[in-house]
Amino acid sequence: MAARIDIAPREEQDCGMATVASELAEGPAVEADRPQEATPGALDARAPTFEGPTPEEIQVPVMLGLDRAITALITALPPLLVALAGWRLWNRELHLRDVLIFLVLYAATGLGVTVGFHRLLTHRSFKTSGWLRGLLAILGTMSIEGPLISWVADHRKHHAYTDRLGDPHSPHVDHGGGWRGALRGLAHAHVGWLFDHAQRGARERFAPDLLADPVVAFVDATFLLWSLLGLAIPFGLGLLIGGTVAAGLDGLLWGGAVRIFALHHVTYSINSLCHFFGRRRFATGDESRNLGWLAPLSFGEAWHNNHHAFPTSAFHGMSRRELDLSGITIAALERAGLVWDVQRIAPERRAAKAL
Repeated sequence: MAARIDIAPREEQDCGMATVASELAEGPAVEADRPQEATPGALDARAPTFEGPTPEEIQVPVMLGLDRAITALITALPPLLVALAGWRLWNRELHLRDVLIFLVLYAATGLGVTVGFHRLLTHRSFKTSGWLRGLLAILGTMSIEGPLISWVADHRKHHAYTDRLGDPHSPHVDHGGGWRGALRGLAHAHVGWLFDHAQRGARERFAPDLLADPVVAFVDATFLLWSLLGLAIPFGLGLLIGGTVAAGLDGLLWGGAVRIFALHHVTYSINSLCHFFGRRRFATGDESRNLGWLAPLSFGEAWHNNHHAFPTSAFHGMSRRELDLSGITIAALERAGLVWDVQRIAPERRAAKAL
């Protein structure tokens, strides 16, 4: 564990730095239990001595072969089933119930990832009760994007080393130059990093607070249960609405395989496309970009430059023209009294980082 350091003010702390993980484990000296973002000055200050992550910041795989086999299955099977869905669509065998099941499951599990995994558990953008924290964690786990605590550790490490050696999924590090290097980088950031454990975030280092949270630790340990539930629900809905096993299988196809495929690749696109294409609204010291067309599909996550400028903000869309469905959801939960201490960025702070 790194030596204890003083916690910076709330608006200046980096959400992913290893030193913050240390503070979370030992108890912060001031303010709270939430990691925050670093100012450009803090990034500049550590740049001259940057040597990459230390060994204890990298998660060592226990069963690498099995992990890669499971990852390959989860990655390859949905596209094959999407091809089956396309064939059924071509033969006009898509029903309204299948569309509704897809939309309901896509929205529920997608918000579980964006509101639950990302804005609540990774960045502590708001506080909530144990039961809602558990529900969001379960919904996010049903997306089958990996165990919750590993997801958070990887993402915090991404923020600690964004687009530098140590970033688990940067398209800009060690992929070569020219168009071939760009394509290799995009492929790595999109899906290749899932099979590469060289820079995965150590759970004990980057997520000690979640390991100590009994609700989150339980959901993480029962990953397989919630993943299977995420497949059983669309089958059950199809069976209930359609009245036949065939209708249940159609529900499983669209609300299971197609939904998983779509949500996975939208999430992967944040890692790849949003660090390569789009516009930069704020100075961040990295290659994060805002990609407007991806924002509705990603529930607002594609305002990625905004997010890297202000990681703890509960709202990634920072103007009326920047649709942020996750932020809208958080605001609605706040009005209902279900979440509180919602983090917002003052206009003067935005202006200070604006390009």
